[in-house]
Amino acid sequence: MVSQGEEHSNISRDFLAKAEEALAENDLLQASEKGWGAAAHMVKCIAESRGWRHDGHRALYSAVNVLAHETGDPDIRVLFSVASALHSNFYENWMPQEMVADDLAQVRKLLERLESLS
Repeated sequence: MVSQGEEHSNISRDFLAKAEEALAENDLLQASEKGWGAAAHMVKCIAESRGWRHDGHRALYSAVNVLAHETGDPDIRVLFSVASALHSNFYENWMPQEMVADDLAQVRKLLERLESLS
């Protein structure tokens, strides 16, 4: 049986792959939302494994802040904020393709950093 944390990790990887597929199809809204989802689910994975709350945006940002302090890596906060911009883009559709592509690359960096903490 897969743990809840492992499930979030699997969803994160799946969402990143789907974000890249959507980007290739020029579906910027879905690429954006899947990019955000990939970041959020990886944070949920870590929070779950540590017994932290992860039931909303506030809890996710709190977890990210603790992780940045814990690791001494403030870029974790910056990269998560980039993912959050993708979430906003899903609703507003203001980002050009190049920005979505760049932001997804930053989400990939975030996941690489966070995977070692899960």
